[in-house]
Amino acid sequence: MSQDTITGKISGKLPQDRSILLIAVGSNMDSPSGTPAETILSGVEGLRQRGAVIRAQSRFFQTPAFPPGAGPDFVNGALMLETGWTATEALAHLHAVEADLGRVRRARWGARAIDLDLLAIGDTVQPDTATVTRWMDLPLAQQQQKAPDRLILPHPRLHERAFVLVPLADIAPDWVHPILGRSVRQMVDALPADALAEIVPLSAPS
Repeated sequence: MSQDTITGKISGKLPQDRSILLIAVGSNMDSPSGTPAETILSGVEGLRQRGAVIRAQSRFFQTPAFPPGAGPDFVNGALMLETGWTATEALAHLHAVEADLGRVRRARWGARAIDLDLLAIGDTVQPDTATVTRWMDLPLAQQQQKAPDRLILPHPRLHERAFVLVPLADIAPDWVHPILGRSVRQMVDALPADALAEIVPLSAPS
């Protein structure tokens, strides 16, 4: 993999109908595809079959379940996709690939065969800055009880989660949060040392 790809640098301009999507991936259950890592690789292939171009894929990391005690450790990673999907289409494709691999949505933040979370589409803010900021500022206790009834971009929790930011730094360290004005690298540097210590590299992408 070239250095330009692994750092998330995109050379040239994309056609107007193409976008760069940042995706968080995770699994802490075996599936018909195999282990959590094998399941994630199957998910990547599922996205490719649906027309996404995989521009970059992070290493895999072992991370504790969130919130603490919610289940076995996760295998986490991040993807950079180039697609012609709208935000709504992207969410539908992600959910379809999850379902194909045995994801059943029961308890929030419970164990799962695969998680494909849409983190960002370029510098899009959706539906608006005030709404995204309100969800970003929601206290943890309320996060466990409430979920948005619409797609929020960028993902309202990505800036504070080591298991998202550390893999994302592999592929898009220079992506800048459109509301916070901070790069992924800067957000990683702002994380507590104990949170970073919990994110253990497992492998390079296959």
